[in-house]
Amino acid sequence: MTTHTGQTMPAAERAATAPTFGLHDRVYQAFLLLRTAFVLAPVAFGLDKFFNVLTDWTRYLAPQINDLVPGSAHQAMLAVGVVEIAAGVLVAARPHLGGYVVAAWLAGIIVNLLLLNDHYDVALRDFGLLVAALALARLAGVVHPAAPHRAHNGPVLSRILPGRS
Repeated sequence: MTTHTGQTMPAAERAATAPTFGLHDRVYQAFLLLRTAFVLAPVAFGLDKFFNVLTDWTRYLAPQINDLVPGSAHQAMLAVGVVEIAAGVLVAARPHLGGYVVAAWLAGIIVNLLLLNDHYDVALRDFGLLVAALALARLAGVVHPAAPHRAHNGPVLSRILPGRS
């Protein structure tokens, strides 16, 4: 955060002056909706890569991508499932970072779909989701700010290695 004089405000001071948001605040409600969606959807779709209940996911893998990754298309989709589950967990734990990770992942999905020369409707939908994931990351920086950065030899390290501060 930059002050009116153009200087960067220390993290501790930023945290002390950060606004608080309640459940009745519309900004916080928007954040909660996006965060919930970007936790549940990636986890659900990631789990389905293992069970193929919703669809046969291998048909969405472009041959050019399949040729780049080791193993079969099915194995690639299992790896995709693991990444999607991890992305959902990251959004739950650190939405300010997870939103950007999900947006990047969606960009990769869009490129994959465009390489298929098919599923343009899904690619367009995923572009909308990408924009929403970016909005989540931006909102998270306001309503769910990251913990202040600790110095390398900060309090955690001093508890692990006595005598260090």
